[in-house]
Amino acid sequence: MKSALSFLIAAKRGEIAGLEQLALTSALVNATGRLIHALQRERGLSNLYLASQGQRWAEERQAQTTHCDALQAEVRAAFDVLDTESAQAGHGTRLFGRIAYVLQGLDALPLLRQRVQTRQGNAARATDGYIRLINGLLAVVFEAADSASDPGISRRLVALFNFMQGKEFAGQERATGSALFAAGMAVADGQQRLLHLIDSQERCLQVFADFASEPLREAWQAVQRHDTLASLERLRRILATAPPGGPLDTALSQVWFDACTAHMDAMKTVEDALAAELEALCRERLKAAGSELQSLRQWQETGPALPGSNDFFDDSQAAPAPPVQAYGPQVDRSILELVHEQGQRLQQMGDELDTVRASLNERKLVERAKGLLMAHRHLSEHEAHATLRQMAMNQNRRLVDVAQAVLAMAEILPPWTR
Repeated sequence: MKSALSFLIAAKRGEIAGLEQLALTSALVNATGRLIHALQRERGLSNLYLASQGQRWAEERQAQTTHCDALQAEVRAAFDVLDTESAQAGHGTRLFGRIAYVLQGLDALPLLRQRVQTRQGNAARATDGYIRLINGLLAVVFEAADSASDPGISRRLVALFNFMQGKEFAGQERATGSALFAAGMAVADGQQRLLHLIDSQERCLQVFADFASEPLREAWQAVQRHDTLASLERLRRILATAPPGGPLDTALSQVWFDACTAHMDAMKTVEDALAAELEALCRERLKAAGSELQSLRQWQETGPALPGSNDFFDDSQAAPAPPVQAYGPQVDRSILELVHEQGQRLQQMGDELDTVRASLNERKLVERAKGLLMAHRHLSEHEAHATLRQMAMNQNRRLVDVAQAVLAMAEILPPWTR
């Protein structure tokens, strides 16, 4: 008959298997982040190439596509090591669905590049294509964050996802501003989109600050150079305050691109530090869990008969044991203490994960509400988001509460008619 210790060992093996899967997922997130950054730069260079009518940036763009292909191979290799044979319903299903979508996009990337090379279509169409692919890659990171079972790892994945999403909004800002300057004329839709993207960056970076470790928050503050930010803010004001239809200095296109690129490169250093911290934490958790499993097995094989079985209903033993990081090589406590300890730790993990996932669920609600407004009222994404924010301010409510109210009305909204 199996003992309580046998099931503790089985639970520890399950924890280790989950951590090993998280380690693979973290490596995948790291590789995905590098590819996203490279694609963001390829998108910017493609915009400049198209804006110059193919007269400039051809060599730089070609070099960047080669670099992207090398990083794409790393991401595909990270996909290949994921366990797809024992996939369970739930988070794994959604993660693999996102990966399937991304692989379709990567397979179609050569066609998008060919259209840019031969200047079929405009910069806006090319930008939309890159945004679709990058958003697919970010969705993979989102599902990785949502599936993490360790609260410490989950918090860092949430921080990393929001930081990467903020950097993508910065990349879209670079593309939008480049197009405005290159066209030499202010356009109201482009100016509104620019303001939406700036606001979206700030929201993502606030969530990052809420979930990141103190050293990473300090690292982000340290890399924000005053001269780079001052130049970027000055150019933002030029774009935002120009009257629609008014002239813009086309020579500032290069200045804008360089200022945005410096900002994004600074963000990439923090993103790399976030990814390194995440992988280090996975290794640390695995090492500790492996040590605990070894100690439990030692006790099972060579230890004396387990004490404490008769203490189950003893009030003095009912209080949870204080948390201990590792069992150590000589385990001399009762099996009841170990059960209490593991139960307390699992409860604490559950509470922390509930807090972390609440942030992800709020984001899902807001995105669904935006989608409903976009479909029902034929709004763009930034118009739908601006509508939700205005409703929240008018009602003095949280954005997520307004999103829930909008979704609650979905079934009774009349069909949209032009």
